[in-house]
Amino acid sequence: MPKAIQIGGRWVGQDHPTFITAEAGINHNGDLNTAKRLIDVAVMAGCDAIKFQKRTPEKAVPPELRDVMRETPWGLISYLEYRYKVEFGYEEYAEIDRYCREKGILWYASCWDEDSVDFIEQFSPPCYKIASASLTDTALLEKVHGTGRPVILSTGMSTMDEIKAAVTCLDPGKLLIAHSTSTYPCPPEELNLRMIQSLQGAFDCPVGYSGHEVGLQTTFAAVTLGAAFIERHITLDRAMWGSDQAASVEPWGLMRLVRDIRVIERALGDGQKRVYDSELKARQRLRRNHSIKLN
Repeated sequence: MPKAIQIGGRWVGQDHPTFITAEAGINHNGDLNTAKRLIDVAVMAGCDAIKFQKRTPEKAVPPELRDVMRETPWGLISYLEYRYKVEFGYEEYAEIDRYCREKGILWYASCWDEDSVDFIEQFSPPCYKIASASLTDTALLEKVHGTGRPVILSTGMSTMDEIKAAVTCLDPGKLLIAHSTSTYPCPPEELNLRMIQSLQGAFDCPVGYSGHEVGLQTTFAAVTLGAAFIERHITLDRAMWGSDQAASVEPWGLMRLVRDIRVIERALGDGQKRVYDSELKARQRLRRNHSIKLN
């Protein structure tokens, strides 16, 4: 199985730059102009891709939740009606597709039901994301597998046995696994970043990190632990209405995140000890009276 996989012409995995995805999710609150502003933010920050979420509300919402009333920007409405309010249809996604192509950024989606896979297939996405909530949905896994596209499998709220079972439903040659904890926002003590290395040891595929924490420090730590790709939710303003906003990164934070990940990549090096040209003058000056017997 490959240690690196191509997504939209970019290599993701060992010996390649960290693939950074800005997760727009449903933080657009059903407004296309907000979605396009989120795309602009991802482009400005230098992200490789932006991700959305796609659901067929009547299939993705359990029957017992459909009539539950919820306070929303549109007033007190049922949960099913709310799901329709934040869901984009063909015209909106066609514009998202056009706009991302114009801006030169990849986009893809996490599909929460099989009909949504058929819907997103119309736009020939570079890959699919399986949300943590869908990791045990065998029918959905097999549907996404059938597209033949790379798949990013998120592993929040899952046991290792569940992860192993999900992996058997997917093509190991097109699989990427994301460590994640499904708490929004997630406290540092539950991030368990060493799971990145545990997953690297358990599965022979690129392993990354999908974070829902507040702040950037722990995402940088994920990169130093070897995360091949990073995904963070983004928002125009964390005070906006919506369940994911509080665990999201605002525009300036996203710019710092991408900038500093690129610095960290350069700083990590290749692990081979060498004497750099920039050290030679100091070496000559500070060691002129020293010598050591070499074996």
